[in-house]
Amino acid sequence: MLALGSHGDVLPFATLAKGLKTVGHQIRFVTFENFREMVGAHGLDFWPIQGDAQSILQAGSGLALSESGQNVIRMWYTVVRAFGGLARTAARDTSALIDHKTDLIINQLPGGLYGYDLAQKLDVPMLMGAVMPLTPTAAFPMIGFPQKLAPLPGYNRLSYRLAQQMIWQWYRPAINDWRKSTLGLSKWPISGYFDRLEQEKIPVLNGFSQHLVPRPSDWGDHIHITGYWFPEAKDWQPPDELGEFIQAGPPPVFIGFGSMPVRNPAGVTRIVLEALKQTGQRGILHTGPAGMGDENLPEYVFKIDYAAYEWLFPRMAMVIHHGGSGTTAFGLRAGVPSLIVPFLFDQFYWGKRIFELGLGPKSIPFKELTTARLAQAIMTAMTDGEMRRKTAVVGNRISQEAGLLQAVNMISRYKG
Repeated sequence: MLALGSHGDVLPFATLAKGLKTVGHQIRFVTFENFREMVGAHGLDFWPIQGDAQSILQAGSGLALSESGQNVIRMWYTVVRAFGGLARTAARDTSALIDHKTDLIINQLPGGLYGYDLAQKLDVPMLMGAVMPLTPTAAFPMIGFPQKLAPLPGYNRLSYRLAQQMIWQWYRPAINDWRKSTLGLSKWPISGYFDRLEQEKIPVLNGFSQHLVPRPSDWGDHIHITGYWFPEAKDWQPPDELGEFIQAGPPPVFIGFGSMPVRNPAGVTRIVLEALKQTGQRGILHTGPAGMGDENLPEYVFKIDYAAYEWLFPRMAMVIHHGGSGTTAFGLRAGVPSLIVPFLFDQFYWGKRIFELGLGPKSIPFKELTTARLAQAIMTAMTDGEMRRKTAVVGNRISQEAGLLQAVNMISRYKG
């Protein structure tokens, strides 16, 4: 299993890998070296790739990326500058895999990068996995591309082609050199190999819910929506102070922005505190890399560094977060309204879907976050009875999907 990216990118695939191991498969988990502890905690064989995407995200380039918003060109330029060196590192460190027997390659990387080449060299099948809709369709544009152009004929499918080429032209020199010098394979043409993925009907497992992303009618039978890959419930006990705070009054509002860094954490904290005060709500503030709450907080706000979302979110009145796919999943399963404050890429998509389905207020891009807008959104979520009813219904449906089991069973069938 190849999974390269941030914590939020890698964790769902570690969960999937653990599920596969539970039913008897051997898993070699290929990811960045800083995830050694995570992979070990899941009981998996670890194959390290030099590099640390998490540290890059917390550096200055990560701040620039978090501020790129919906400007796909700026976002991509920042990604290339920040992660460009990892393209050849990944090729080098995966080279020794050709000497190790495997029956199947499961690839988290978009477009089957590296995994498709390894599968060709080893003459084994490959599956692709995703926790956001990345498979080409005419139903909606590629995540991160302008949504307002969707009505234009041909635009939606064209957006996926453009995204594929943006990815491929960045990786092409490293992958083609690797194919020729190490794998002994011919180079791919300048346009890449993406047509082959569709022609060969390479299976794709999508680890999200059909209740949030209905299946597009133009996806073939090899494209699957399994439901979310939730981990087994942790035997996690909250600190006494956290439990006491929650029990001391009405359910609080959760506010946290995951791994997103922010330029002015004190200013963001002031916005959050004032919005809670104006709405008369208590709050749980997740400090995170954003560094919020580094000051004396009023008695109606409790600060945390960590809490298991599966325990915390069902005890909240609503959840306010950045819209990462994993956090979004936990919020939906909890059955409470979600307000997405997106920073970049798929976060805007999840915010749009939640609002369209009536599962939360209209998202507020982080760049546009103000006390007034946040307070209004909180009041909407707290007082809209139909919204709260819908979130409870969808939360129950998502809880019953058994997405991890479906994915494990599908992979076992493909492996034969």
